Amino acid sequence: MIGGRLRAIWLRVWGWIKPFWTTVWRPSLHFSMGFLTLGGFIAGIIFWGGFNTAMEATNTEEFCTSCHEMNDNVFAELKTTIHYNNRSGVRAVCSDCHVPHNWTDKMGRKMQASKEVWGKIFGSIESREKFLDKRLELAKHEWARLKANDSLECRNCHQYDSMDLTRQSPRAAQIHQLYLGTGQKTCIDCHKGIAHHLPNMKGIPQG
Repeated sequence: MIGGRLRAIWLRVWGWIKPFWTTVWRPSLHFSMGFLTLGGFIAGIIFWGGFNTAMEATNTEEFCTSCHEMNDNVFAELKTTIHYNNRSGVRAVCSDCHVPHNWTDKMGRKMQASKEVWGKIFGSIESREKFLDKRLELAKHEWARLKANDSLECRNCHQYDSMDLTRQSPRAAQIHQLYLGTGQKTCIDCHKGIAHHLPNMKGIPQG
């Protein structure tokens, strides 16, 4: 019975697809193969350019802070940190820490982040109170993501091999050598709350 129902659904879907499929695969009566190939190539460039432009637009600080949930909460916190304002004038924007730079990982992160649209639609953190209630849950998701990718976004800017340990405090140099240099720990293990306020950390293992 289930098989018959699935077959009926497939036949209905195929009925919608078939006219389009037939049109696409029918030989052209008016255009040469060279023209169609060139047209497809140009269309591909336009599509790719538009797609890439849209992806880059979603990486901007303006896009990330365009909703009040981000602007009034985590972005306001970021402004008080050295990642936003420092003596060298180098600023980390949201995507520097929350979106991988290489294309494959970036696309995976974008698809993962698409779930956050539902949070916006249903107002899961629309008020300060709701945001604080979910802060630990949100932080755990991000900590787990950074732990799984070996703090990839951190290491886009901070490389252990480029660190001058002699210019660090003795304690920091020792910890970096012992844990980061040997791969026993990754950045997020010790640097939770580096750019945003921490939630209630009761029961959360510290680096």
